[in-house]
Amino acid sequence: MLQQGGRRGRRAASLGVFLAALWLCVGGLFTPPVARAATEGCAGRLARTVEFETGEVRVYKSRNQACAVTVARVSGERRRMAVSIQPRGGAPVREAGRFTRYAGPVTVGAISRCVYVKGSIGSGSVDSGWILC
Repeated sequence: MLQQGGRRGRRAASLGVFLAALWLCVGGLFTPPVARAATEGCAGRLARTVEFETGEVRVYKSRNQACAVTVARVSGERRRMAVSIQPRGGAPVREAGRFTRYAGPVTVGAISRCVYVKGSIGSGSVDSGWILC
């Protein structure tokens, strides 16, 4: 008789753990992706926006990194997009392809360093020159 009670207790505990895990998973499905949508995946604060005819390049700066994303003015069909960021004295990091809304994010270490950002969407393009110095 005592063993059955022990089994019931373990089953109840297992069921409780399962239901808690399920609740966390389901809750995560319905949580809006606010942080990612706001920054397109870049950490830090928006430091600069460089506009051009078909979109803009957004540059984010955190304590030790700089991040860039090229964002289309009008989302929709897939088209050529590219973004690159280069810290002064370092190699550029680039992403290019056919996207519907944005290219990137691309991130570099940039503690006390200027960065050079380029972006393009279709026939439109821009480069920033050295910024965030």
